[in-house]
Amino acid sequence: MSAVCRVQEAEMDEMWSFVQSKQQQRWLWHAIDHASGKILAYVLAPHEDSAFVKLKALLQPFGITRFFTDGWGSYQRYLERQVHIIGKSNTQKIERKHLTLRTRIKRLARKTICFSKSIEMHDLVIGLFINRNEFGLLI
Repeated sequence: MSAVCRVQEAEMDEMWSFVQSKQQQRWLWHAIDHASGKILAYVLAPHEDSAFVKLKALLQPFGITRFFTDGWGSYQRYLERQVHIIGKSNTQKIERKHLTLRTRIKRLARKTICFSKSIEMHDLVIGLFINRNEFGLLI
């Protein structure tokens, strides 16, 4: 396994999908390198602070010095003010990444006939796609 590259700035956001019905939401929390747009880390979990805490722990080795996010409360509660910038102007790459993921993974599309019947299959399909296309891993 190669060494982790240092990343100065990262964009973070979350996007929802669902399992079985729209009442059973599942969230993809992820962070991308602000310069390159490559996914650094991701977590598939409910829309809760604990999911963000897991994502933040995965980002620790990158040594990120500035985070760009929307105004979601988890970011404000767990990121220090001096390294956290809230706003849409610096999260355009991650919003574009959402569109690409929704186009390529039909389970993430908001109106579709393709949906997951179990959390395990939902997370496996999305995780395998990200691991293969973003990290080059053939798991």
